[in-house]
Amino acid sequence: MQVREIRELSDQQLQEELDNSYKELMNLRFRAATNQLVDTNQPTKTRRIIARLLTVLNERGLGNN
Repeated sequence: MQVREIRELSDQQLQEELDNSYKELMNLRFRAATNQLVDTNQPTKTRRIIARLLTVLNERGLGNN
């Protein structure tokens, strides 16, 4: 997901996408721990998507932190 695509999302969609990304990252961590992860770069890609989502949320002044 590119920044351009993220900026087009509504605030509610951003929050849902962030929640889904955190869940996906947790699942990827479990799969990596049990050696079931095929693409070892996927956790890094997911963390970058989370960072992009958080950046856009902070730009909009909706950051949780």
